[in-house]
Amino acid sequence: MNDRPTDPLALLEADTTLEAAQPILALAAQYLADTRAGEGPVSTWHSAEVIADRLAEPLPRRSRPLADVARRLSSLLLDDVNRLAHPMYIGHQVSAPLPAAVWTDALVSALNQSMAVREMSPSFTPLEHQVVRWMTDLVGWDTRAGGTMTSGGTEATFTALLAARSRAIPDVWANGLGPNPPVLLCGEHAHYAVARAAGAMGLGLSRVVVIPADDHRLSVTALRVQLERLRAAGTRVMAVVATAGCTATGTFDDLPAIADLCDEFADERGPLWLHVDAAHGGAAMLSAFHRHRVTGLARARSVAWDPHKTLLLPLAAGLLLMREEDDLERAFSQKAPYLFTPSNEARAWDMGPRSFQCSRRADVLKLWVAFQRYGAEALAALYERLCQMAQTLHGLLQGHAQFAPLHAPESNILCFAWNPPAVDPRDRDALTDALRARYNRSGRGWITATTLDGRRVLRITVMNARTDVAHIEALVRGLDAEAAYVVQHHR
Repeated sequence: MNDRPTDPLALLEADTTLEAAQPILALAAQYLADTRAGEGPVSTWHSAEVIADRLAEPLPRRSRPLADVARRLSSLLLDDVNRLAHPMYIGHQVSAPLPAAVWTDALVSALNQSMAVREMSPSFTPLEHQVVRWMTDLVGWDTRAGGTMTSGGTEATFTALLAARSRAIPDVWANGLGPNPPVLLCGEHAHYAVARAAGAMGLGLSRVVVIPADDHRLSVTALRVQLERLRAAGTRVMAVVATAGCTATGTFDDLPAIADLCDEFADERGPLWLHVDAAHGGAAMLSAFHRHRVTGLARARSVAWDPHKTLLLPLAAGLLLMREEDDLERAFSQKAPYLFTPSNEARAWDMGPRSFQCSRRADVLKLWVAFQRYGAEALAALYERLCQMAQTLHGLLQGHAQFAPLHAPESNILCFAWNPPAVDPRDRDALTDALRARYNRSGRGWITATTLDGRRVLRITVMNARTDVAHIEALVRGLDAEAAYVVQHHR
């Protein structure tokens, strides 16, 4: 029943207690309890139209008790979410987040500190500097390094390339790119964030040189050929982008070899700018078992890393790390005296002058709490467990009658092909999509698909620390069962 107090402030005051918050917090706790055991469907089989029809109603004009809101939230929405905490969700690169970080999210919202200016976040701004220092130490950089939290890898890569643009064209902020802009080089499996940044900053997709892959990683040989051609043509290079944990396969580029080429083809400003998109694979830095995959990372000029991926934080928690923090200062050549105090001391603390965002949550608190609660060793062990489950599936599919792994997993991602017998190969792409859709609708689990080497393939990303060998075995059984149905009804 709706209520309408004479004083609307009474609504605010009524919601400030732990007792008032309990109906909402209980939904989160119940969700974790219900899903972590692996019971029930992983996702919904309802269409967007069905859910939209259920939600159709006039704009609420009057208040209702928070407990009533929680009941409506549960009945209208929660049955149809993707249950990322379910161990059979093995889909996109979104984590089943660490519980301690989940509860911290509510505190971040309650405090509502804005991270652009130190005076608006007196304690969390120094905290962000400290956490960034932990991360740059992991990379292997010295005290000149720095960085900033971001919304994710897309923003981090965009900001890094803005800094690279300012280095290549020092007056770009005032005068634009000019008539002959430099080029940007990346691998064919680079995240779309690279091309998006080129388009958004006015460089243009025609100035993006895509390097073909060799075994799903950027071909060092092809990169050399392109750099030689560009040098011969007198074309300037703004940056080279390498990937540590590519989205499609989780593969790591050969960072030392790429860095060697950036040194070899240096221009009048020094070695070519090397940006490493480690949004997915950055957690390998914590692991003694996987750290070799990011050997050479310290030679990069900038690094993107998403703790909300393989460090299992709730969205959003991204990082941009810079070997020389001053590069970020040059990327955003603006003055805003209504925010940024013009003294050198204040500018050293304020995050706004080195960040694309102004209004920004103190998401760094989630990362700090994760390290305080679990420690780097436990977080590394969780990452290793995710990777091991991809290895487990790879082993199970070796010699399988219909499913074939397409690469040895280097992280927690594996792509595999479905090769149903007695089916025209020209039909396999459509059948693969049909199999994936049917499996996901069944409630047995949830996986993704992609196009790799010109064909549609199935893909898993293990993002839930509760996913174990039994769940990987159940995935194979479930796909076998649904594959039989798809083939039987194929026309």
